[in-house]
Amino acid sequence: MILYELIDYETLRVIWWALLGVLLIGFALTDGFDMGVGALLPFVAKTDVERRVVINTVGPVWEGNQVWFILGGGAIFAAWPPLYAVSFSGFYLAMFVVLAAFIVRPVAFKYRSKRDSATWRNSWDWALFAGGAVPALLFGVAVGNVLLGVPFHLNDMLMPRYDGNFLIKFLGLLRPFALLAGVVSFSMLLMHGAAWLSLKSEGLIANRARRIGTYAGIVAMAGYALAGLWLAVGIDGFAFVGEVVTDGPSNPLYSEVARGGSWLSAYAERPWIAVAPIMGFVGMALALRGLIAGREVSTLLWSKLGITGVISSVGLTMFPFILPSTVDPNSSLTVWDSSSSHMTLFIMLVCTVIFMPLILMYTAWVYKVLWGKVTEADVTSNSDTVY
Repeated sequence: MILYELIDYETLRVIWWALLGVLLIGFALTDGFDMGVGALLPFVAKTDVERRVVINTVGPVWEGNQVWFILGGGAIFAAWPPLYAVSFSGFYLAMFVVLAAFIVRPVAFKYRSKRDSATWRNSWDWALFAGGAVPALLFGVAVGNVLLGVPFHLNDMLMPRYDGNFLIKFLGLLRPFALLAGVVSFSMLLMHGAAWLSLKSEGLIANRARRIGTYAGIVAMAGYALAGLWLAVGIDGFAFVGEVVTDGPSNPLYSEVARGGSWLSAYAERPWIAVAPIMGFVGMALALRGLIAGREVSTLLWSKLGITGVISSVGLTMFPFILPSTVDPNSSLTVWDSSSSHMTLFIMLVCTVIFMPLILMYTAWVYKVLWGKVTEADVTSNSDTVY
């Protein structure tokens, strides 16, 4: 027996679909509060010292947190190459804007306090705002477009084709439902950033963060509820027609897919997945309660639970679809027909089992070492060594 046949192809595909979700959730839970803090920076900190306090709450950890984004992109490239090809070609300009924001952010961290100039520092503060707000918004817009379906088709060589130039493709992503998803994402990460600042800062900064985070959480919950209602009554889902081969070759054109019905029919077929949106609402509601009451650790944990529920609900609702096509439903990418080979998935899984625990242990150790609040005294007494 060949070693990789210890786990059948169907099971490996599901495992890697779940692992992709884990990586995306890990990115949202860690780098999500970095983005939220960046977006909150100009509004929760008024003086230069206050802004340095805010920046230094995430300064030691933001680089490690961003590794989850790299791991997610690498997993898509290696485990789901058709998804990588189709999504990056269709979302090219949006991805470029996100990457530009991610490039500006480390430059702002490094150079912001290098000159004692109010204009210089204020400019980099707004760069940090953009580096947090833009990705937080566009990631949500991308998720909204995935639920709506994307206008691509595959030719006989499985090469993706989109209509229009790159600007038209970018503007085509800004549909009302997708913008609503962007608002949910942005407000949810603002709440998450506020929960982090409540834990890591004190005084006026923490109070302002809690106040803004409370409003952001209310918007996130209302937007999430509206998005669910919209999915139920205003957006067509996708479904296979006839028998589905779950362990066949990765060629979407071998399957027949129809558009119609509702995505939420998945909850009638698999009622247990309702746990995800319940987690989303409960987590956000308890995070809101924690912000209002001034709690710290529990607020951040509840915020993490809410984010986990919201992201999980998208994946579980769409399963087994990953990227549906509105132009040619038969070109839609699913768990069963857009993965790498059986052997590739097995080798990647072995590597993940070895290295993922090491990453988690190192991350836990870093947060333990860096535990505690950042104060104005810390910044002023270590002005030459902190951000």
